[in-house]
Amino acid sequence: MFVCTKRWFYLLCSTFIFTCLLPQSISAQGLSLYTPYTRISVPPGETIDYSVDIINNTGSVRTSAIKISGLPEEWDYELKSGGYSIEEIAVLPGQKKTLSFTLHVPFKIDKGTYNFHLTAPGYTSLPMAVTISRQGTSQAQFSSKQTNIEGAANSTFTYNAELRNGSGESEAYALRAMTQRGWNVIYKVNGKQVSSVNVEPNQTQRVTIEVHPPAEIKAGTYKIPVTASSGTISARLELESVITGTYDLALTTPTGLLSTHITAGDKKRIKLLLKNTGSAAIGNLELKSKKPANWDVSFEPAKVNNLAPGKTEEIYATISVDDKALAGDYVTELQATSTEARSEAAFRISVKNSVLAGWTGILVILAALGSVYALIRKYGRR
Repeated sequence: MFVCTKRWFYLLCSTFIFTCLLPQSISAQGLSLYTPYTRISVPPGETIDYSVDIINNTGSVRTSAIKISGLPEEWDYELKSGGYSIEEIAVLPGQKKTLSFTLHVPFKIDKGTYNFHLTAPGYTSLPMAVTISRQGTSQAQFSSKQTNIEGAANSTFTYNAELRNGSGESEAYALRAMTQRGWNVIYKVNGKQVSSVNVEPNQTQRVTIEVHPPAEIKAGTYKIPVTASSGTISARLELESVITGTYDLALTTPTGLLSTHITAGDKKRIKLLLKNTGSAAIGNLELKSKKPANWDVSFEPAKVNNLAPGKTEEIYATISVDDKALAGDYVTELQATSTEARSEAAFRISVKNSVLAGWTGILVILAALGSVYALIRKYGRR
């Protein structure tokens, strides 16, 4: 009798314990959370929209609070369903509810991975992570992949830059270069010249910067600080222009006179002076001409391999005039060209007919008159 009572006591205790624990076991597995994107990589300032399903796996209505844990304090989020912000949600047996989880990543944030949990306390917890792809800032960023360009003083130095608005509002940035007197800096956006540029929040605008150095600047490296400012927000980009020198030529004559006269059918040798008036050496200079038809122009030498700054090379041009050229003024253009510079000299050439040609013409006329006279005498008596 005692043994039977003892057995009944153990059975009742086991039943009581099972009955007490069964609801908790069911409760712990009653709801589950699901979203397809549990790990996302975004830049600073991005807004992430998650769609989260709350699934009721039991045969009765389940109600639970929905919370976020482990999220940094600077991050903001919203939980909505049916257009309402929610703190607690109820799900019918065997059904699911969908809620919108919007996460706002701050602009000023360190690069890295941030882990947090979306939880239904007492039921389940969904681990999630957001990876920030780059270091964030709430300020503007002005950058260029190529900040150092080399060229001649009469070249245009073109830099391709990017201006990023790291704030949460649209900003109008004024562009300004801090240069010495004589420098000219031009800004272009989408091919149009501008003095300021509007940039939307967390967006980047491409800016083309054209730098024109002074004509007489010496060779060397020059820094050009460029700033983009909007209110209290400012970004600075430092550019460098390496001036190798200036390329300039002068083609003229010893006297500076650019005119002469030639008799038709003759040729004339003209002395020219080719001077490098720049501050950098010029190589591979070629001498060319633009001349009237059937004329010929030759140069000695026809090519100059290298002309140092301040140096002068003597060039002789021989101009041959067509023997059938009519008397009058003609223009012949003499050119010295290279990839760095060129110079032109327009010669005014007066062409005269030769004395022999004049006498030949007179003799032809006299012969014609004589022939007419002879015909009159011969046939005039009849």
